[in-house]
Amino acid sequence: MRRPGPALAHPRRYDNLRRIQALDPEVDHDEIVNLTARHEFPWDYLQGTGIAFMRDYGVPSISRLLHATGEFEKHGIKRYDDTLLIGEESTIEGIDSERGHAAVRRLNRIHGHYDIPNHEFAYVLATTLVGPVRWISAYGWRPLDPKEVAAMTRVTTRFGELMGIKGLPSTYDGYLQLLVDYEREHFAPDPANTALAEASIEIARQTTAAPARPAVRRMVLALMDEPLLTALGLPRQPDWLASAAKRGLRLRALAMRFAAPRQEPALHKATTYPGGHTLTQLGPLSMLDDLNAHTHRAEHMNRSTASA
Repeated sequence: MRRPGPALAHPRRYDNLRRIQALDPEVDHDEIVNLTARHEFPWDYLQGTGIAFMRDYGVPSISRLLHATGEFEKHGIKRYDDTLLIGEESTIEGIDSERGHAAVRRLNRIHGHYDIPNHEFAYVLATTLVGPVRWISAYGWRPLDPKEVAAMTRVTTRFGELMGIKGLPSTYDGYLQLLVDYEREHFAPDPANTALAEASIEIARQTTAAPARPAVRRMVLALMDEPLLTALGLPRQPDWLASAAKRGLRLRALAMRFAAPRQEPALHKATTYPGGHTLTQLGPLSMLDDLNAHTHRAEHMNRSTASA
C-alpha cells in the first residue's frame, strides 16, 4: 500500500518524526524511543510486543518453565500488567536513570528464582525488539525511520546488559538473525506451548473492548505466521480471514495519518492497580514475599553503607 507524505496527512502529523530525525540515536536513544513507542505508535508497539511474547511460547524449554508457574492461568491479567509496567518503568525516564535501573533490578530478582540459560534470555530479548519493528513496518501509519530502529536497538542492548545477558548483538540485523536462527533450531510443538498461547489469547480477549471480544482469538491466529502456529499447536485460519485482518490494519494505518500527533505519552492503564503501583507489587504472587524481603535487605544495606 502506498504511504502518502505529509502533504496528505494532518499538517502537524510529522512533527515528531522531524524531531527524531534531528536527534542522535547513540546519545538520544531514550528520547527517540519515548517518541516512537509512546507518541507515534503506542497501540502498534503494544501489538508487536504481544506477538513477541507469543513467539517465546514456541520454544518448549521456555514455555514449560512459564507454564509450570501457573501465573498465566491463575493471575493472567496481573502477569500482563506487570510485564508492561516493568517495561514502562525501565524506560520512561531513560534506561540508565535511577528509575530504569530499579525496574531492571526488580526483573532480575524475579528471574533469579529460576535457572534460565543465557541463550534463552537473549532470544526473548530479541523478540521484544523484532516484534514491534516487524509490526510497525507492516501496519504502522508510516515507516520507521532508521534512527528509530537504531535507538530501539540501543535501548534493547542496554536493557540486556543490565540483565547480565552476554554476547548480545549491537545492530537490529544482528537481533533479527539471532531470532531467525534460534527459532529454526528451537521451535517445536509441545503441550505447554499450546496451553500458554491459549491463556495469553484469553488475556488479550479480556483486555479488549467487549464488542470485539468474540473475534479476538481468530484475529490473533489470522495474524500469526505458519511456523509460529505450528510450534504453538494452533489452527491455521482461512486465507480470506488473514487477508481481511491485514487489510483492516492497513486501513487503520491510513486513517491514522490524518490524526494529530499525540501530545502526552501513552502509558499503560493497569486494571490490577487502579490506585497506582509500586515496584514491590510487581511480580508473581507466589514469590512476592521473598522478593520484597530481598528489596528491604538491599535498602537497609545501602542505608548502612551510606551512613558508615
